[in-house]
Amino acid sequence: MSRTTAEIEDAIKIALSERIAPMLAFHKGGAEFSSFDAETGILTIRFTGTCIGCPMSTLTLKSGVEQEMLEAVPEIQEVHAEGVEEEDFEFIGEE
Repeated sequence: MSRTTAEIEDAIKIALSERIAPMLAFHKGGAEFSSFDAETGILTIRFTGTCIGCPMSTLTLKSGVEQEMLEAVPEIQEVHAEGVEEEDFEFIGEE
């Protein structure tokens, strides 16, 4: 049985609170739910605190937040953050 969008969004908010908040709070940052597109599986978050404008925010997004959220909420396919330019980011070894 598949979950409703409201149920998925509730699961996202719980995961942000329980998994992501403690990780980012260590650096006085945070992340809030912005939107979830059930058709594409794209979750959009908004960084808060010291995460806003941090040069490491793309790495935090892709290596930390996205990995945790994909594990916590299977309906998520990808995570984006408002104001974070992902196209300029390359993992080491990518060409």
